[in-house]
Amino acid sequence: MKPLEDYLVIDFSQFLSGPSASLRLADMGARVIKIERSGVGDICRTLYTSNLIMNGESSVFHAINRNKESFEVDLKNEADCEMVREMLKKADVMIHNFRPGVMERLGFNYQSVAALNPTIIYGEISGYGMEGEWRNKPGQDLLLQSVTGLTSLTGNADSGPVAMGLSIVDMLAGAHLAQGLLACLYRKAIKNEGGFVQVSMMESAYDFQFETITTFMNDGGELPQRSEKNNANAYLGAPYGIYQTENGYLALAMGSIPQLGNLLGCDELLDYEAIEEAFDKRDEIKTILASHLSTETTETWLSKLEPADIWCADVLNWNALMEHDGFKVLNMIQEVEMVDGYQYKTTRCPIRIDGELLTSIKGSPKLGQDNERIIKEFITQKTTANV
Repeated sequence: MKPLEDYLVIDFSQFLSGPSASLRLADMGARVIKIERSGVGDICRTLYTSNLIMNGESSVFHAINRNKESFEVDLKNEADCEMVREMLKKADVMIHNFRPGVMERLGFNYQSVAALNPTIIYGEISGYGMEGEWRNKPGQDLLLQSVTGLTSLTGNADSGPVAMGLSIVDMLAGAHLAQGLLACLYRKAIKNEGGFVQVSMMESAYDFQFETITTFMNDGGELPQRSEKNNANAYLGAPYGIYQTENGYLALAMGSIPQLGNLLGCDELLDYEAIEEAFDKRDEIKTILASHLSTETTETWLSKLEPADIWCADVLNWNALMEHDGFKVLNMIQEVEMVDGYQYKTTRCPIRIDGELLTSIKGSPKLGQDNERIIKEFITQKTTANV
């Protein structure tokens, strides 16, 4: 039995941040019902973030909404709202990620929902929090990366601002919401109390940088300086970075510069004996390393560095990674199936509980596919009970 079996989650959220939180709860056994706008559904169904369309909809929608049900409603219609209220009366968790004020206008803000169900755990994600002049700005990942300083950490010194190649702030906010919801579910199990969990993408982006922001605030306000070459962390000295080899790339983490010189047969590195030189002469050292490492294959360098317990790695693309035994042994890929028989491969939940993988063969829902069954379960039963 999965730990969240018999818990019901009503999920109004769309696109990435909120649905990533409900996906994690679904992976742990919760029943997740997506509340989707009539005729349109989750915006992620059609707002494509790749050019791959799977079974008529965005690949991203399928990835982040597997293992869920879909209830298609018009929240401007009172009869539909009443059906949703009946579901919320029986729910353990509700999630949304609309801009401030939207749920108040629809009548599904925390106070309204808590009046229906005092022990519900209500979770919301905003872009910039519920106060301040930015509160109504769109909570979009690239924009949040840009205003929170994240783009000043990636790339070389002369690269200008560089965004990460993932919707990292969305996923962080979703993970933080899931953490808060799980904490409140534990309290509910102990004390039978509801709760109100609030997360903003901005705060999640700040928390993501807790190491670097702490350094910045205690370093006289000195801004991080990316290295001119092979930058991988603005606050770390040489050799930290990714270097081109004769046939690929090699990642090098922290290490003694003279030791690297000996192992790699690079005499120029032997002169950098003082630890502080790894920082003070970072670009100089990286230039020497980059030139030297380009003369041999990645495999050659790994054969010299790994036996000496130097922190290093090959740099793999997905094709190479998925052919590697280190990836295959984890069974990270699962195949799921939609109600119409369409099958696709995706990743599984990364968490194991009691040694067991958290997997499910249930794919993403077609818009409104569960309406009839949900109405029969939540609405018809109520009508029958009132007779």
